[in-house]
Amino acid sequence: MTKTKWAVDPTHSSIDFSVKHMMVAKVKGTFHKFDAQIEADPTDLTTADIEFNIDISSIDTRNADRDNHLRSADFFDVENSSTLNFKATNIVKADEDEYQVTGDLTIGKITRQETFTVTFEGQGKNPWGAEVVGFSGKGAINRSDYGLTYNAALETGGVLIGDKINITLEIEASAQAS
Repeated sequence: MTKTKWAVDPTHSSIDFSVKHMMVAKVKGTFHKFDAQIEADPTDLTTADIEFNIDISSIDTRNADRDNHLRSADFFDVENSSTLNFKATNIVKADEDEYQVTGDLTIGKITRQETFTVTFEGQGKNPWGAEVVGFSGKGAINRSDYGLTYNAALETGGVLIGDKINITLEIEASAQAS
């Protein structure tokens, strides 16, 4: 099969994250605004061109005060850099429908190489006859690697916010006309 351009369906897709809070629980959040450029043969992602752009200001942890703090200079500093970008540079097939997708992740002014596990979930036609595919992805990054070091010591020991950020993606995309 040849490479096809795929348009992400934002109403059936999500980019979510979780981080340890107070060393005992997790806070979860999502980014509501993102886009992607995907050109791929869904049956063999090893030759795919993949790039994601996330509007950091669309962060939502179900707490307006926390979301505003995350947008501030203490964390993402969206006034100076409002986009998180990931561009795949190497894709290796790990299993029948699973791939290790390595690429350049840029948050603020820092770019680092990260690897995410991506699973091809399937392909079919929607009720209107359009070809659709589904992918899930997961991985983790250390926020301190990107200069996101704000924290507070806890009276009982430890810190308020964990360093490891778990990221999950659920993507549904439709084939674009040539």
